[in-house]
This record gives sequence, C-alpha cells and structure tokens, in this order.
Amino acid sequence: MNDELKIKMYSFTIDCLEPYKLAKFYADLLKWEIAFYDKDYACICPLGTYQGAYPGITFQRNTEYVPPVWPEKPEAQQQMAHLDFAVNNLEEAVQYAIQCGATMAEKQFSDSWRVMIDPAGHPFCLCYMKPVFKSPHFALL
Repeated sequence: MNDELKIKMYSFTIDCLEPYKLAKFYADLLKWEIAFYDKDYACICPLGTYQGAYPGITFQRNTEYVPPVWPEKPEAQQQMAHLDFAVNNLEEAVQYAIQCGATMAEKQFSDSWRVMIDPAGHPFCLCYMKPVFKSPHFALL
C-alpha cells in the first residue's frame, strides 16, 4: 500500500424519505448541529466543528426507502446497520430520545441497552457504558 494513501471516516450515511426531518431528530438527540441540507441530503456534526472535521452522520433521500422490521422477520425488510450510542444514564437517555421523537422497540434483549426506533423506522441502541465514560481514551462529543 502506498504510504501516501490516507483513508479516514467521513460519515455514516442513512437512507430515508425526508433527510432534513431525520437530521433534525439526530441533531436534537445528540445536541449536534445540521451542517448542511437540501432536499436530497443533510449532514450533522458536533457543535462548533466544521463538516469533515470529525465524522458526522449524513442522511440521503431514497424515494424507495422501506423501514426495516425489528426484530427481523422472514420476508420483511431487514436492517443493514444501526448506530450505537454510549450513555451514562440509560433510563434518562431513553426518556430524552422519546422526547426527541424516538420510540422504544417492543422487544428488548438486555438490561444494559435499549433498542430505540428513530422517526424513519431505523433501529438504534442506547448502551449503558459507564466504564467507557471514565476511560481517558473515549472521545465522546
């Protein structure tokens, strides 16, 4: 491999019908800001950073988007990826996510995390990770 080649994560992109609406939900949830948006794309990033300065989340309009079914069921749209968020207080984080517009999935599999559903139907997890927050290597934004 060429030593000059650099590959860095820019963003995680999520398909949806309404990019701005879903970007607004995640910006509210994470207390981030919308760096840019148009009818087809939106990008959020941590407050005070610039687009590309830190990996962000982008939202891409897909007019054929079908929300996944969770937990998975045969012959239904499957999730292809999901976001995990570290939290220091699980129950407070769940209530906050609900206030932002999420719903809690009916089926849960652990006392250490909660599966939530965003307004477009994507599952995401709130994970109680107290030891991670105490780590000097954790760069939580």
